[in-house]
Amino acid sequence: MHISVFGTGYVGLVAGACLADVGHQVTCMDVNAERIDQLKGGEVPIFEPGLSTIVAHNVAAGRLRFTADAAQAVADGELLFIAVGTPPDEDGSADLRYVLEVARTIGQHMDSYKLVIDKSTVPVGTAEKVHAAISDVLEQRGVSLAFDVCSNPEFMKEGAAIDDFTRGARIIVGTESERVKAHMQECYAPYNRNHEKLMFMSVRAAELTKYAANAMLATKISFMNEIANLAERLEVDVEDVRRGIGSDPRIGYHFIYPGCGYGGSCFPKDVQALERAARQLGYTPELLSAVESVNLRQKQTLFTKLQDNLGSLSGKTIAVWGLAFKPNTDDMREAPSRTLMEALWQAGAKVQAFDPEAMTECRRIYGERDDLMLAGDRIQAVKGADALVICTEWKEFRSVDFDWLADQLAEKVVIDGRNLYTPSAVEEAGLRYIGVGRKSHD
Repeated sequence: MHISVFGTGYVGLVAGACLADVGHQVTCMDVNAERIDQLKGGEVPIFEPGLSTIVAHNVAAGRLRFTADAAQAVADGELLFIAVGTPPDEDGSADLRYVLEVARTIGQHMDSYKLVIDKSTVPVGTAEKVHAAISDVLEQRGVSLAFDVCSNPEFMKEGAAIDDFTRGARIIVGTESERVKAHMQECYAPYNRNHEKLMFMSVRAAELTKYAANAMLATKISFMNEIANLAERLEVDVEDVRRGIGSDPRIGYHFIYPGCGYGGSCFPKDVQALERAARQLGYTPELLSAVESVNLRQKQTLFTKLQDNLGSLSGKTIAVWGLAFKPNTDDMREAPSRTLMEALWQAGAKVQAFDPEAMTECRRIYGERDDLMLAGDRIQAVKGADALVICTEWKEFRSVDFDWLADQLAEKVVIDGRNLYTPSAVEEAGLRYIGVGRKSHD
């Protein structure tokens, strides 16, 4: 099939590369000419495991190409995926300006039937707005052309996006058109061979499903953080509780790891957008409000734990392991590390930080400053530091010589924001261990 993808961020680039990898002819378009030049030069501007290899392979095979020319992208594809950003507006609702700009661009340049596919995470009713935007432009042009709009939300996790796209549990398509269903079945046929993954439903149901899925996962995280905070006050090890409830198949082990809060480009934005949409309808979403509130509070816990154990932080040097909001990405959007570092700087502390992938991103966000040292590795980050804080659960942080670590830290304090370590093992080295809902087993 001939497919064009508008937007070359995480969603658009992964989707385009994976669709090309199964034989489709794919054009990826972006208004960011610098990013397109990078991609044409073989440089993938985001870190996602395996993505560079797939992009390079399909560019070499002639199935994947990049352009900043919107007219070319519209002409190239019969299936047009919209995969641009929907950042939060000032009130937390999803900003649809980029989605609707693409819709108007499609209306301006199309000269034959097009199937327009909303891949971006968008509020319920967006497909109708996209349809109206295209129709308005066609009317202004004085032409009558057939087209369809459907919803095909993405369910990709950063750090595992390729696997989620190629081996995902479901492929949701919102449409009631048999013509659209046939196109989408052909598009996803290579990923739909072992068992039927395609789920067809109304457009609005598909749009709501995406938000509901992310809100449910965020709810599990905030719930477990509430339990962890309660466990601390009851002198209970939350790890025992986690294993106890996770063994119940109705609950499961996924997304019940307590920590320093969720971040990234999806959960914070999508929970806020769903909450704001509900309020606009006159409904008060009390649970969603609580999920967001708990998460914002949880991001403050690392700083609070440091204060509780070190007192005044002015003049202190704090080592931070992990800057990305999760492992296997360089994404620092809404990352707990940012909340921590900004609070530390305000308190007069210095930060020595290391992350396997997010150092460039951190430098882009904060620039050069006297109270931030970006270390070459985890060893350099702790040299001369008073305390260590774990913000991201990268694999290389899991195994540590705690005797060595005790020699490095002046105040011998470890704040484990991801519960990577066994408290007693850390304390045996003479370190003070503070996790999230953890206690030592005597």
